[in-house]
Amino acid sequence: MADVDDSQRRRESSSHHRWPLAFLTVFVAFPVAIAVVLYRSLDSFEAAALPIHEFSGPTTTAAARNGHMLRGAERVGEGALLAPEDLAYDSKSGVVYTGCADGWVKRVRLSDSVVENWVNTGGRPLGIVLDRNNNQVLVADSGKGLLSITKEGVVELLTEEAEGVKFMLTDGLDVAEDGIIYFTDASHKYGLDDFMWDILEANPNGRLLSYDPRTNQTKVLLHDLYFANGVSLSPDQTCLIFCETPMRRCRKYHLKGERKGSVEPFIDFLPGMPDNIRYDGEGHYWIALVVEFTLPWDLTLRYPFIRKVLALLERYNYRPNLLKGGGVFGVDLEGRPIYHYHDPKVSLITSGLKIGNYLYCGSVANPYIIRLNLLNYPAQGPTTTPPLDQP
Repeated sequence: MADVDDSQRRRESSSHHRWPLAFLTVFVAFPVAIAVVLYRSLDSFEAAALPIHEFSGPTTTAAARNGHMLRGAERVGEGALLAPEDLAYDSKSGVVYTGCADGWVKRVRLSDSVVENWVNTGGRPLGIVLDRNNNQVLVADSGKGLLSITKEGVVELLTEEAEGVKFMLTDGLDVAEDGIIYFTDASHKYGLDDFMWDILEANPNGRLLSYDPRTNQTKVLLHDLYFANGVSLSPDQTCLIFCETPMRRCRKYHLKGERKGSVEPFIDFLPGMPDNIRYDGEGHYWIALVVEFTLPWDLTLRYPFIRKVLALLERYNYRPNLLKGGGVFGVDLEGRPIYHYHDPKVSLITSGLKIGNYLYCGSVANPYIIRLNLLNYPAQGPTTTPPLDQP
């Protein structure tokens, strides 16, 4: 009788153990099955393989750094600026022009930080520069195309397509002394609202272009760029420096001479994703780093299946917070690193413009412009002593 009872207890014990195991199997298998179904639902979206060797390498560092650039930084135009993405300075009037997410090109008086609503493009102005005579404001409007605005506020569409392909994300620009405008179409496939799809897809949908106002001719200088972004002419006007955001690099395009039309590296393996680039007239380019390059970003860019999963999350309006960190990186005319201003609390910095002793930073998210006094809060080398008033 005892043997029968023991056998029954063992069967009951085994049954009790099987229930948690079965429950755990269902608990794990069900969401996995759902994930597989959803993953396959994105069959129309294909994440491409990036040329890993071109963006994967030892991170470029600058000897002089300020890793807490928000300490001592001021907020200019706070509350009156909605995501001032790029900045252009009119030295004669002491005014900074900037394009905002509400469509306004605004003027910010630096003497007292007063903000004026100037012209609304009806789109989303991104890159912005003044022409060489300060008579016009030139704007890369993400959805509308390349615009010209007179000082009286008259808006003219200069160009919106090239080679029969409409611009989907007109982005960065600069203008030469001869009046030719050089600009980028970050993606001919995705618009600004869907820019993350372009990053996740990782196909080279970007273009570098030129527009000649004398002939109204638009040319494609380079195809197959990875999210082509900021553009800056060299001081001698012989070449362009342009940024490719996910590739962590800026490259040089030759405009004149024996190497006309050729491309070469300018700076690789940046510590963040580059956005706009500006020349300061003093021998330095300032490259805005929209986000810090971290291990999650490295894995995301390396592996297409991770980007496809992130695309699935994007479709259901869930985006992991990879948009952390950022700053501004200063290099000389040969692309050698000089300065790095950054902060763990700053992100989505899209432009860096040096005016006098101040660094002004635009952002695609912040409701203000960051202003940092470079004399009081300089980038420091490993052996230098910071000023007494620096935190």
